[in-house]
Amino acid sequence: MATTSVDIKFMKTALGLARRGLGRVAPNPAVGCVIVRDGITVGRGNTQPGGRPHAEVMALAEAGEAARGATAYVTLEPCSHTGQTGPCADALIKAGISRVVCATGDPDERVSGRGFDMLRSAGIEVLTGLLQAEADRINAGFFLKVREGRPLFTLKMASSMDGRIALASGESKWITGPEARAYGHLLRAQHDAILIGTGTLLADDPMLDCRLMGLEGRSPVRILLDRHLKVTPEHKLVATAKQIPTLVLCEKGNDTRKAALEGCGVEVIVLENLNDMHALAKALGARGLTRVLVEGGGQVHASFLKAGLADRVEHFMAPKLIGSDGKAALGNLGLAALGHAPHVTCVSIRRLGADILASFDKPE
Repeated sequence: MATTSVDIKFMKTALGLARRGLGRVAPNPAVGCVIVRDGITVGRGNTQPGGRPHAEVMALAEAGEAARGATAYVTLEPCSHTGQTGPCADALIKAGISRVVCATGDPDERVSGRGFDMLRSAGIEVLTGLLQAEADRINAGFFLKVREGRPLFTLKMASSMDGRIALASGESKWITGPEARAYGHLLRAQHDAILIGTGTLLADDPMLDCRLMGLEGRSPVRILLDRHLKVTPEHKLVATAKQIPTLVLCEKGNDTRKAALEGCGVEVIVLENLNDMHALAKALGARGLTRVLVEGGGQVHASFLKAGLADRVEHFMAPKLIGSDGKAALGNLGLAALGHAPHVTCVSIRRLGADILASFDKPE
């Protein structure tokens, strides 16, 4: 049986549910599930904070006996292995689901086709690939962690029209307007972590929390790249580390300062070379992170671009001109030829008040 316009409608609902989990479910994927019987939604669910319970379990609990003979719309292949909970594929079978429409497969080797096989072996009709591109985009970070052992990195840049983030004096508040700044906080809520370098720490002493009304509890893990541990207990990131998880990545030779930070609740990760961006990315993946928002500064952004680790770019552009004496949004890339410049693909452009947000993806 082919998919229909009705299937598309309910899968879009499931995708909307899945997006609710972004920034809250790592190291698990963000999944949505809708259970429909006779054209009526009888159960809805999405992956809960921390990754448990899964979306299918939540939807089945709401549906109860109405799940028998119903169709389940799921954004990711139901798991087939036993972890902290039983397999979702098995839960769908036991509930009497007769048809499963799924957007995309799960690359995790513990699942990867086995979930679909379990369902089909139980006599359930399984259709796959509906709105797959949208589902893949939602869980691009989870897929990268499974395949490459690293999270997805989104570079967030806010600049004037001529690519400046501050005056020569350092004044930068505010380049963009309130609508753009609010959207920036929404991006924080949708990521597992937010990352800055020592330059931004020393210039701004930021809190790096989410200050959107109603989403104050969605502040992500804060990450500081601080080679020589210049951060002190007086900085906001350290002073609030027991309230909001905070990671500091440094190099060897800082044992005394490391102990002081750990006493304040900071998790310190020591790497051989903080310039090795791929090792840094793997360390964050090992920490269970799937989506990291990189807020700067310019040289940190350049480092991710040079390493080919800038998966997405969110560029907020204000209708202002600052001039060449202003501070650049992007540090030195060391390009020897124009053909070596990093390329990105524009996926959307929108207005946010007086500002523009252009969203880009790294080409596949």
